Amino acid sequence: MKQNLLIGIVAVVALAAGLYFSIVIAPPEVEEVKYLQKYPAARGLPDFELYDQNGDKFTNQQLNGHWTLAFVGYTFCPDICPTTLAELKGIYPQLEAIDTDNPIKVWFLSVDPKRDSAARLKEYVNFFNPDFWATSGEHKQLFPLVRSMGMMYAMSDNTDDPNYLVDHSASITVINPKGEVVGRFKPKLEPGSIPVSEGAQILEDMPIVVTM
Repeated sequence: MKQNLLIGIVAVVALAAGLYFSIVIAPPEVEEVKYLQKYPAARGLPDFELYDQNGDKFTNQQLNGHWTLAFVGYTFCPDICPTTLAELKGIYPQLEAIDTDNPIKVWFLSVDPKRDSAARLKEYVNFFNPDFWATSGEHKQLFPLVRSMGMMYAMSDNTDDPNYLVDHSASITVINPKGEVVGRFKPKLEPGSIPVSEGAQILEDMPIVVTM
């Protein structure tokens, strides 16, 4: 009889302990992003030295302590770049309001240094938001940097033509406060429409991203 009572007490204690560990000790479920294409592991960026819209040096150090939404393009772009930057301009107040110790920045990386001087970059980016970063640099800096971000660009025309176009990725890359790429927002590719990452999708995922 006593043995059965002892077994019963042990069973109750074990059950109570199990409930305690499952409710109190067990880690909470992690909310998953819906739209960000996460990379299996964060990707480090190569050391780079560019110039920004103020003519100042822009290096990896500027990325530390921020979550960065990076977009590759050029100021003479007729469609994707202005549309994407307008989308980011529209959601930037909400991005700034996200509760995080590492504020969110927008980085426009021009891959057309021949035409995109610091003065040109400043005039262009100020139209959207003067708080956005705008940079460019030599191709020997740009090629490995853009590739490490999971994107690409190529001169589609002879640059002797003043109206030459540049092919480039339309995704928005997410860089963590350590200066590492963690994923990207990819636009929908639909016939007849400009491929632009949707601001509503970025706003939905970024509060989760900043906790990763």
